[in-house]
Amino acid sequence: MHGFAAKRQARAGRRRTGARDEKGQALSSFVAVVVMALILVAGLVVDGGAKANAIRTAESAAAQAARAAIDTGATSRAGGEALDVGAVRGAAQRVLADRGVAGTVSIEAGRVRVETHSSAPTVFLSLIGISSLEASGRAEADLRTP
Repeated sequence: MHGFAAKRQARAGRRRTGARDEKGQALSSFVAVVVMALILVAGLVVDGGAKANAIRTAESAAAQAARAAIDTGATSRAGGEALDVGAVRGAAQRVLADRGVAGTVSIEAGRVRVETHSSAPTVFLSLIGISSLEASGRAEADLRTP
């Protein structure tokens, strides 16, 4: 009987050890999922902030370019001269170039429209294959005779 009790105790010990191994694996899986979730949230915060900043930069550049175009057009029209479309477009494009923002300038029926495009490199989201986030801005202004 002594041998039987020893075998039974050995089997019970093996079962307990196996249960501990399964618990450790389950805990490791849980920790891995939580760490990935934290990285994703950090990516949304940091890279989302970078995108918001890129949008703000694109919109600001568009507004400033439209204003520069209007100012250039206003001085020629105030003097009674015809509108120099090339000078108006050039003023807007210089502002975009100074800001380092790509964009287009169109002038139609006394209205200046500036559309800009920008991108922001990612930090955390690059870990899952998203290397940059796109942003755009738009501004319009009317050319009016003073």
